[in-house]
Amino acid sequence: MELLDKLNWRYAAKAMNGEKVAEDKIERILEAARLAPTSSGLQPFEIFVVKNQDIKEKIKPVAWNQTVITDCSHLLVFAAWDTYTVERINYMFDLTNEIRGFKNERWENYRQMLLGLYPQKSAEENFNHAAKQAYIAFSMAITAAAFEGVDTTPLEGFEPDAVDEILGLREKGLRSAVLLPIGYRKENEDWLVNLKKVRKPMKDLVTVIE
Repeated sequence: MELLDKLNWRYAAKAMNGEKVAEDKIERILEAARLAPTSSGLQPFEIFVVKNQDIKEKIKPVAWNQTVITDCSHLLVFAAWDTYTVERINYMFDLTNEIRGFKNERWENYRQMLLGLYPQKSAEENFNHAAKQAYIAFSMAITAAAFEGVDTTPLEGFEPDAVDEILGLREKGLRSAVLLPIGYRKENEDWLVNLKKVRKPMKDLVTVIE
């Protein structure tokens, strides 16, 4: 019930007050994102934590001038791989073998299957798949933030190419997928703060097939 209470409390804050979120809370939010499930365990994304105010100011105009960009405590940029490569796939499989301390024939066969699948696809198709994985971690971060009593504002309203340029993402083989300002709501300037949360009733959302 505590988690559901927190999720009922959270909303997409439309104004933030600039108060800094404690670093231990940010670390737990990022850890929740790190622990998110991803397809084949590849984690095909990186998370950039923008604390630098000058960089936030540069991003704001290419994010529809939304004030939460500059008034948040930390701005998280979820950047997905621009494509899947042999090197990237092998890195995650090798890391798994190193951490677990053994090789598994079935796991190695699975590696070969992925190596024969993803690198042959177009970069755009691979990016779209990687971005979906980034969104899973993004959702985990939102949930963790709510659990910490911290506000977030999920943002797709921005110019990805411009953000990529500001952060130098393309040079790293990454493309921005979604933004997540983290901070505390500014209640006297947020038109959404006191409005009731609206979601579909369960009967319109869930179909149980016995």
